[in-house]
Amino acid sequence: MSVISPHYRTIKDLLQSRSFAIDEYQREYKWERKNLQDLLNDLLGKFSADHRPEHETKEVANYGEYFLGSIIVSQRGGRSYLVDGQQRVTSLTLFLIYLYRAAEAKKLNVTKTMAPLIYSDDMGETRFNLDIPERLGLIEALYKGQSFSTVDKDESVQTMYARYQDIEASELVEDLGEGLPHFIYWLLTKVGLIEIATSNDDYANVIFESMNDRGKPLSPADMLKAYLLAPITDPAERAKVNQAWKSQVLALISWNQEPDAERDAEFMKAWLRAQHAESIRERKPGATDKDWELIGNVFHRWTRDNHKYLGLGKAEANRRFITERFAFFAKVWLQVQDACRQYTPGLEAIYYNAHNDLTLQSTVLLAPLMETDDAETVRRKLGVTATYLDIWLMRRVVNYVRTGYSSIYYTMAVLCRDIRRKPLAELVTILQDKLADDDVSFSAYEAKNRKGLRDFGLNQHSKRFVFHLLARVTAATEAGAGRKDNFAILVDRRGSNPFDIEHIWANDYGMHSAVFADEKEFEILRDNAAALLLLPQDVNRSLQDQPYDYKRNVYGQQNFYAASLSDAVYAHQPQFKAYRESIAQPFEPYANFTKGEHAKRAELLLGLVERIWSPQRLQAAAALD
Repeated sequence: MSVISPHYRTIKDLLQSRSFAIDEYQREYKWERKNLQDLLNDLLGKFSADHRPEHETKEVANYGEYFLGSIIVSQRGGRSYLVDGQQRVTSLTLFLIYLYRAAEAKKLNVTKTMAPLIYSDDMGETRFNLDIPERLGLIEALYKGQSFSTVDKDESVQTMYARYQDIEASELVEDLGEGLPHFIYWLLTKVGLIEIATSNDDYANVIFESMNDRGKPLSPADMLKAYLLAPITDPAERAKVNQAWKSQVLALISWNQEPDAERDAEFMKAWLRAQHAESIRERKPGATDKDWELIGNVFHRWTRDNHKYLGLGKAEANRRFITERFAFFAKVWLQVQDACRQYTPGLEAIYYNAHNDLTLQSTVLLAPLMETDDAETVRRKLGVTATYLDIWLMRRVVNYVRTGYSSIYYTMAVLCRDIRRKPLAELVTILQDKLADDDVSFSAYEAKNRKGLRDFGLNQHSKRFVFHLLARVTAATEAGAGRKDNFAILVDRRGSNPFDIEHIWANDYGMHSAVFADEKEFEILRDNAAALLLLPQDVNRSLQDQPYDYKRNVYGQQNFYAASLSDAVYAHQPQFKAYRESIAQPFEPYANFTKGEHAKRAELLLGLVERIWSPQRLQAAAALD
């Protein structure tokens, strides 16, 4: 007789010296960046509510718990098969590897506890807890800190690699600081789930179907709808308003032919935070959740508890909330999602911010809007606000200031409050003043002794931002000199020949030793943004370790920013000449590329960057005289 056994497992209990497999018919690993970001934010928020810097690690035992739901496991042939829970177990594994590598770098004792949760010794052979053959290569490479190529790999491997990069970009370890070991012990011992195990596949599938198809609990959006419809007692009116709600929800969850049952909740959190969150949890240990956090966790309950502030509770008010306010903001939110995916004239800054993974953009953009705004006013407000975010973000990027969710959410919450429901002209003034008062610039961040763009270059965490900056500079130069703005093409990694970062100096210190004080100086300047270009992958690879005098001839056939290093573009490109003269920036060809030429190129790059990210763009986005 088959037995069904539910057990509560902490992460440590679940993964200790154990491995999981999946059947071939199981779907691919599908988690998107927002799924992972939500999990990390929830975990960090729950941990931070109890943690204090003075705590010893043993005090973690008194911290609150976090529940991850349930998984279904079928036991057969001595192995554990995940019937339901692959997405969470895979994501947890990636997160544990990230934390393990951070702990190992800091030589923390907790690594001894973590290692058996990632892999175990099976009769002398290493077996990872995710024992899925096609994914083992990636898991092993991540665990050992080795490079890995996803070329020609299956969808799950590519998605896993992308999510691991998202975890690295989250800057969670930096945010935790000295609290890293406390967080790890808390994660292993105070975060858990229910494991429902059976030795019969049929039973496992029946349980899965029962949990997902029958008796499914109401979602927060469902509960919000029930609350809002309750005062509307006229059957015909109630049916009409209910249909309006359903139509909006359907438009949200089916957007872009990519159904997502959680997208309605994602929108409602963004909308309510942008338009109505007045308070946010203080940035100190033990602080309690306020509007911002409560909307993120229980927006349906927050709406009910704050019905007077929202003007809700009566039939007519609730009707208008659904048919006018909900409808207006849902439509704009979907407009923002479209602009995140597709390079849209007038809304380019939204695409830029999406490429830079500014996760709170969709919330902030809703803040200055009013239901009475016409379509053109909406577009301009979106353009102005997104442009501000673009400038604000890139100023911090070049100064190595963290811009992950946990580092900026407080600032973004305050920004929402400051620009909420402002007329267009006033919105521009507020955001211009903020940029003028900003102590972070492209030249420096003196409070942190950062030197801005002059010191900005490639490292483990900055590569995607360096790529973005080079793409913006390249695209702006192309467009200014009469060609098409090709930013969307430059950053598209899906083609067979995407653009890659090109080092002007070949990776050969011996070739350049006479120019530099030592090899360290060579490596730093070689990776500096002013010594980098974007070229098609095949061209980039063909150059490899060629000397500069060879490369510059090839550069002359590429985009204008690269070609500006060679002579030909100055003689045969009248539109480039006109652009160069109109912006008065020091473009010039170099027969050699030494430290002196690099310094000149750095001045050119700074001038272009200051122009591309000029605060004057706010006025242009608003189309105000």
